[in-house]
Amino acid sequence: IEGFVVPGLPTCLSCAVCFADVHTEAVQAALAKQKERGKMAVPMPSKRRSLVVQSSMDAYTPPDTSSGSEEEGSMQGEGTPTSSQGSINMENWISRAIHGSTTSSTTSSSSTQSGGSGAASRLADVMGQTHLGKSGKQTHPSTITLLTYLYLPLYVRVCLSYLQCVPVGGRVSAKIQQLVNTLKRPKRPPLREFFVDDFEELLEVQQPDPNQPKAEGAQMLAMRGEQLGVVTNWPPSLEAALQRWGTISPKAPCLTTMDTNGKPLYILTYGKLWVRSMKVAYNILHKLGSKQEPMVRPGDRVALVFPNNDPAAFMVAFYGCLLAELVPVPIEVPLTRKDAGSQQIGFLLGSCGVTVALTSDACHKGLPKSTTGEIPQFKGWPKLLWFVTESKHLSKPPRDWFPHIKDANNDTAYIEYKTCKDGSVLGVTVMRIALLTHCQALTQSCGYTEAETIVNVLDFKKDVGLWHGILTSVMNMMHVISIPYSLMKVNPLSWIQKVCQYKAKVACVKSRDMHWALVAHKDQRDINLSSLRMLVVADGSNPWSISSCDAFLNVFQSKGLKPEVICPCASSPEALTVAIRRPTDDSNQPPGRGVLSMQGLSHGVIRVDSEEKLSVLTLQDVGTAMPGALMCVVKPDGVPQLCKTDEIGELCVCSVATGTSYYGLSGMTKNTFEVFPMNSVGAPISEYPFTRTGLLGFVGPGGLCFIAGKMDGLMVVGGRRHNADDIVATALAVEPMKFVYRGRIAVFSITVLHDERIVVVAEQRPDSTEEDSFQWMSRVLQAIDGIHQVGVYCLALVPSNTLPKTPLGGIHLSETKQLFLEGSLHPCNVLMCPHTCVTNLPKPRQKQPEIGPASVMVGNLVSGKRIAQASGRDLGQMEDNDQARKFLFLSEVLQWRAQTTPDHVLYTLLNSRGTIASSLSCVQLHKRAEKIATMLAERGHLQDGDHVALVYPPGIDLIAAFYGCLYAGCVPITVRPPHPQNIATTLPTVKMIVEVSRSACMMTTAVICKLLRSKEASAAVDVRTWPPVLDTDDLPKKKPPLLYKPSNPDTLAYLDFSVSTTGMLAGVKMSHTATSAFCRSIKLQCELYPSREVAICLDPYCGLGFVIWCLCSVYSGHQSILIPPSELEVNPALWLLAVSQYKVRDTFCSYSVMELCTKGLGLQTESLKSRGLDLSRVRTCVVVAEERPRIALTQSFSKLFKDLGLHPRAVSTSFGCRVNLAICLQGTSGPDPTTVYVDMRALRHDRVRLVERGSPHSLPLMESGKILPGVRIIIANPETKGPLGDSHLGEIWVCSGHNASGYFTVYGDEALQSDHFNSRLSFGDTQTIWARTGYLGFLRRTELTDASGERHDALYVVGALDEAMELRGMRYHPIDIETSVIRTHKNLNPIEHLWRDLKIIVQ
Repeated sequence: IEGFVVPGLPTCLSCAVCFADVHTEAVQAALAKQKERGKMAVPMPSKRRSLVVQSSMDAYTPPDTSSGSEEEGSMQGEGTPTSSQGSINMENWISRAIHGSTTSSTTSSSSTQSGGSGAASRLADVMGQTHLGKSGKQTHPSTITLLTYLYLPLYVRVCLSYLQCVPVGGRVSAKIQQLVNTLKRPKRPPLREFFVDDFEELLEVQQPDPNQPKAEGAQMLAMRGEQLGVVTNWPPSLEAALQRWGTISPKAPCLTTMDTNGKPLYILTYGKLWVRSMKVAYNILHKLGSKQEPMVRPGDRVALVFPNNDPAAFMVAFYGCLLAELVPVPIEVPLTRKDAGSQQIGFLLGSCGVTVALTSDACHKGLPKSTTGEIPQFKGWPKLLWFVTESKHLSKPPRDWFPHIKDANNDTAYIEYKTCKDGSVLGVTVMRIALLTHCQALTQSCGYTEAETIVNVLDFKKDVGLWHGILTSVMNMMHVISIPYSLMKVNPLSWIQKVCQYKAKVACVKSRDMHWALVAHKDQRDINLSSLRMLVVADGSNPWSISSCDAFLNVFQSKGLKPEVICPCASSPEALTVAIRRPTDDSNQPPGRGVLSMQGLSHGVIRVDSEEKLSVLTLQDVGTAMPGALMCVVKPDGVPQLCKTDEIGELCVCSVATGTSYYGLSGMTKNTFEVFPMNSVGAPISEYPFTRTGLLGFVGPGGLCFIAGKMDGLMVVGGRRHNADDIVATALAVEPMKFVYRGRIAVFSITVLHDERIVVVAEQRPDSTEEDSFQWMSRVLQAIDGIHQVGVYCLALVPSNTLPKTPLGGIHLSETKQLFLEGSLHPCNVLMCPHTCVTNLPKPRQKQPEIGPASVMVGNLVSGKRIAQASGRDLGQMEDNDQARKFLFLSEVLQWRAQTTPDHVLYTLLNSRGTIASSLSCVQLHKRAEKIATMLAERGHLQDGDHVALVYPPGIDLIAAFYGCLYAGCVPITVRPPHPQNIATTLPTVKMIVEVSRSACMMTTAVICKLLRSKEASAAVDVRTWPPVLDTDDLPKKKPPLLYKPSNPDTLAYLDFSVSTTGMLAGVKMSHTATSAFCRSIKLQCELYPSREVAICLDPYCGLGFVIWCLCSVYSGHQSILIPPSELEVNPALWLLAVSQYKVRDTFCSYSVMELCTKGLGLQTESLKSRGLDLSRVRTCVVVAEERPRIALTQSFSKLFKDLGLHPRAVSTSFGCRVNLAICLQGTSGPDPTTVYVDMRALRHDRVRLVERGSPHSLPLMESGKILPGVRIIIANPETKGPLGDSHLGEIWVCSGHNASGYFTVYGDEALQSDHFNSRLSFGDTQTIWARTGYLGFLRRTELTDASGERHDALYVVGALDEAMELRGMRYHPIDIETSVIRTHKNLNPIEHLWRDLKIIVQ
C-alpha cells in the first residue's frame, strides 16, 4: 500500500499484530496533530467509575448484528435507528383525521402494505389486540392511540354508519362498540394541552453547511453483467446433478472433513451422498407420523441443526430435504449457555411452522436434556421432534421407491436466516430456480470445472460457504476440503497446507484466515500456492479487507501465489452473490482501487483524495455484476431514485438468482425484494423488480463495484454518515495489542435528542489498570475526532468475555445495545462525552407572557382559567370544646393541666425492648420544668429572652428542658447531639447552630457534657469557645419563686433551626401566637383529645417532628408514645409492635423509619403476624417530611404490611417548610389521598399535563395530605408574583396564623430574608400577606368532596425551587435525575444512602 489506509483493520488480534504499522501510523499521526494544537481536544478524565445513563426509549430502534467467528464478531457494523417524531396528542390526531388531513408516519416502511385488503387485515390485527376488561372499558390506551393515528378516517364512518343501521335490540360487535365507546368517553378528561414536545420547537435544527460537498455527476446507468451462458450439460436442477454424479461417478470424492489434528476424518463420495440423501428423504416422508397423517409433507419447512465441524451430515440432510421436496432451514446449534438471539431463532422456526429438526447423532447427544433424558423446549422455540440423520438410525427405502426429481421451478428451495439490526431474525426464501441460476452464475464467473478441488474455511450453513462449498460444488462434481473452525484455532496455517497437499485450484476464505496464515507462516518452508487459480475473499467488501489482501500477496507471492488469484466478492442474504472479481491471466491489469475522502463519504459523495492525508478510505473493487444480473445504485433513503455517478448509495440487483421474500412478511418483502428504481423524471428504469442488497457503494469505471459499508452499520450523526466498521478500525489502531481483549469491540448508535450518538463498547484485557483504561479511552476519542470528525457520546469498557455472543462467538450487537440502554451492561470503566457530540441542544424555553392585571376577570377566573388557590377549614367558625383556647401560652396550658389532671400521663418513652423506659404526667412535667427554670436562673444567670441550646437525645429530657426554658422566659433551640462514632462530622454542625443562634447557654445530659469536652471534640472544634454547659441530670430541688409570663403573645417562643438539602442553615422564629395556633390546627385536623394515644417515631429537632413530639400533647392532652428512631436500628419492629400493643389509631413517622421497616421486616411479616402484630386499628399513618412524597416507598410499605391489617389509604404524607412548619396533614376526616400522573416534559416548562399511568415520560405524584385548618395557599409565579391557573406549575404561597415570624438568621445568604414572609401578589388580591414556601407545586380540583361537602382541592408538591436546575429555560429536579441514575445499576441503594458518593454537578 502506497499510503495510509485509515479505516482498514483486521478483525482479530493477529490481524492487529501484522498491520498495526499501517493503521497505528495513521492514528498516531492524528494524535500528534491533536498535540500540535497545544491543548488536548478532549481533557484527560479523572479516575472514577461511573454508571451508564439510560437514554430515552422513544425513538429506540435496536441495532443490527451478524454472526461470525469470535475473531470477526468484533468488527460488525451497527444500524441506524429511525428518528422519532415529536409527541402529538390524541386530540390532534382525531381532529386532523376527521378533517381528512393526512398524517405522516415514521413507522417502518417495511411493515406497510398496499391495497384495501392489507389495511383491513391490519385493522383486524390491531382490533384483535384490544382487550376488554371486566367493566367493558378499554384496558390498553396505547391501542386506540395507534388506531386513531393510522386508520381513523377509514373506520370511524364505517362504525358510525354500522351502528345507525343496527335495529333496536340488534347485536353490535363488541370490538366496534368498545372502539366507539372509547372515542366518546375517554377514561379521564385530560387538562388542556399547553406544551407539545415538537422537534422543530424543541431542538436547534442543524442547517446544512453550504460548503459541504455535493454530487455533481450525471445520473448513473444500470450496469448489466455478462450474459449467462447456456451449457448443454448443465443439469435441469441441483437434485438432477446429484443423481447424475451419484450414479455415473459414485466413487468420486465430494467432501473431505478434517479432525483437529489436520488429518482426513471422513471422505464423502458422490455415491454415498446420493444414497444417504435418498435414505433421509424416504424416512422423513414415510417414517414420521402415520401413513394416513404424516408429520411432514412436501413443501413443509424442516430445521437443520448441525455443528460447524460436521459438514458431511449437514450436506446429506440438506440434499435429503431437496429430494423430499421439503424446505430446509439451517440454524445454529442451541447450546446450554444462553446464546444471544437464540429466542429470535425460535420465533423464526415458529413462524415457518417447523415441527421437525434434523441433527446428527453427536449433536443430539450434546444437546441439553432434562432429568428424564428428553430435550427441553428452548425459550421461544416451537415444540420440535428431533430426527437423527445417521444411516444406522434410518430404514432402507424399498427398491421401488424413488424420489421425484423435477426441473427447477418457483418452489422454495431453502430458507436462510438473517439477523437484523434490531436483533430480530428473518428468513430469506430462495426458490429452486434461483438456486440453480445462482450456481450457474457462480460456475461461469469462477470458471468452475468438473473434479476441481476447493478448500472451504467458511461456515457451510449460510452465505458464501453454502453457495460454493455445498451447492455449486455438487453441480460441478467438485471435491471440497472443509476446514473446521476448531482446526483453524489450533493451526491457522491448515488451509494453506491443504491447498498445497491437494493442489487445490480454489479456496474460499475470509480476511481473518489470511491474517492467521501470515502469523503462522514463518515456520513453514514447503509452501507452494502455484496450483491456486482463485482465492475467493468472502468479506472482500469490508473496507479493511484490502489490507489483508495486499499483505497476503506481498508475503506469499514468493510462494507461487499470483496477484490475479485474489478475488474479493460482495454478497448479502437477500441478493446472494452481488459481485465477484473474476480470475484473469492478465497480470498486467492491476485490480481497481480508490482513495476516497472520508469527509466526502460522510456526505454521501465520492471525492478522490491523496493517500498522504489521514482521513482517507482506500477501497478495492469486488469485481463486476454477476452474469445475467442488472445492477444499479439508489439513494438509501426515501424513494429509490438512481444516484449520480459520484454519489454513494445502496446497490440493487435485478436477477433470477436472488432471494424471493422474507418468509411470512409481505410488507417487508415488498420494500426489499420488489423495488422499482426511478430515474430523474420519476419513471422506473425496468419493468422487473430489483432487490436491495443492504450494501453501500458505487459503480466505478469499467463497471467495477466498490463497497464502502453496509446499511446495517450506517450511523447518521448530525446529517453525516459514518460506518461502524470504520470507527472500530480506528479504535483498534490505538494500541491494539496492549488493551482491547482479542479485538472484541462493538460500535453502535443510540438516539439522544432526535439524533444518533455513537457508543463504543470494548472488552479490556484482564491485566489492564484503570489508569491504562482512561489513557486509552482518551486517545481513542482524540483519534476518532481527528480522523472521522465526529464525537463519541460514550465509551464503555467491560471485563473480558462479558459481552453477549452470537452462536459462532461474535459480539451480538443488538443485545449489547439493549443492555446498554437498560443499564445492565455493568462497565468497569466508562467515559461519557456528550459535550463533544450533542450539538442540537434544546432551545432555551421562550417564557410565555404570564397573566397580567389586564387579564383579571370577575371572581376566581383569570383568562378563563380558575386561579389555583385553596384553603383549609376556617378556625373561627369551628366549634369545639377546646379548653386550651382560653390560654395564650403553652406554659399556661401546662400549668392548667398540672392543676386539673395532675396524674394524666402525657408522654411515654419506649426503649429498644418495647418496654417503658420513662413517662411523664402533667404534674411531673410541670415540676421538672420548674426545677430547670430555677437552674437557668441560679446557675446560668440568664435573663428574659436569652437563647438556650437544648442538646438532648430524643426523649423526655428534651421536653422537660423545653418547658423549663418557657417557665424561665428563655428562648429554646433544639439541637441534634453529635454522634459518638462520628464526632468529626456532626459536632461542627452543633457548634454552628449554637453560634448562629447566639445561645447564651447549653443544656444537656451528663454523658453529652463529657462528649463535648472530649479529645475527639477538641480535634473537631475549639471546645474553649463553648458557652456555659448545664447538666440537667443534677437539678436543684427548689422551685422558682415566680414563673415567667410573656407580656405579649407575639413575642418569640422558640427558634427552629434546620439544614436544608442545599446545605443552608436557617432558623425561623416562632411566636407564642403561632405556636398555639399551630397546635390547635393539628388538634382539629387529627381530632386529638386526652383519651387518644398517638405513636411518634420521629427526630424531635425541627419542623413538624418537633411540634408533634414536644408541643401537641401538652396542648391537646393526648398521650404521646415516644419511640426514638435510633432504637429501630436494634429492633426494627419496635415501632409497629408499639402501635399494635397500644392499639394506636394515629401514628407519625419519617421516611427513614418507613424505609427501615420496609427493608428490615420484609421477610418477617409471617413471624410478626404470629406474634400478634395487628395494624387494622391504624386510622392515619403520616410521614412527616419537607419534600415531594416518595410514592414508591409508601406503596411498598402499604403493600408489605397489608397482610397485617394496614389499610393502604391509612398511609399518607404531610408537607411543611421553613416559613410554615405544617401546611398539609392528612388528618382523620376527608377524602383519601389521590395520585396523578403528569408529563415530565411538560413539567420542565412549568406546565401540568395529566397523562395515563404507564404513559411515556409519566411521573407519579401523590397528594401531600389535606390542607390544615386556618391555612390558605395559592400558586404564584416565582418571578412575576402573579397568580397562576390550575394547569400551571408555580411556587406554593401560604397564609396562616401559624406562619413563622421570619428568619432569625440565614447562614450563608442574608438576601433570602427579604420577602419570604411578607410577600404580596402583583395583581388580584394584593392586600393579603403571604409567605413563600420555596417549593414548586400545583393544585387540582378533584371530584371528591371534603368534610364540608365542597369539592376537594388537592395539593401536589413537585420539588424545592432552590434545588431545581434551570437549563436552557427548562427546569429539572435532582430527585428525577437521581431516580434515573439509580435505575442504571441494580447495586445502587436509595438516595439517602448515596449523599456521600453521589453528586449532581451543574456547570
